[in-house]
Amino acid sequence: MTEFSSEEKLHHYMGIEMNMQTWNLLGEKDRTEQDDTRMLNFAKASLYHWKNSPKFEPVNEQRGQWMISHVYAILGRGEEALESAQKTMRLTKQHNFKDFDLAYAYEAMARAHSASGNKDECNRWLNKTKEAGELIDSVEDKKIFEGDLKAGPWLGCSL
Repeated sequence: MTEFSSEEKLHHYMGIEMNMQTWNLLGEKDRTEQDDTRMLNFAKASLYHWKNSPKFEPVNEQRGQWMISHVYAILGRGEEALESAQKTMRLTKQHNFKDFDLAYAYEAMARAHSASGNKDECNRWLNKTKEAGELIDSVEDKKIFEGDLKAGPWLGCSL
């Protein structure tokens, strides 16, 4: 069994903790500007710590980039959302991720285009998102994905 250093264990713990803090703030209805800043910082910190975790795998980076893109899109910062969505898509293609992770990569592109006000591209990616979502094998994963997909904002794109 591999022994991990205290620092490695800390990175693993903090990656998980920062991710949970991001989700907690995403669920808040009345976030303040300070909450929004914290939420973005938590998402970025989560990815940083995951990259330094002894249990790091490429899918962790892909999901971390998705989270950053998602937060930017929720905050209406389309350019930054698109940049992280494109990183998510590159990692998805590079590692040939399928199923749940492919659907989320498409969702990141759609939501980023929505936040950028590009309805045509949003709808194009949203169609891919829906198709990929239908192919998710796990019932629980599909339920999680569908819940995230229904959550706004979609800024004029048609769900």
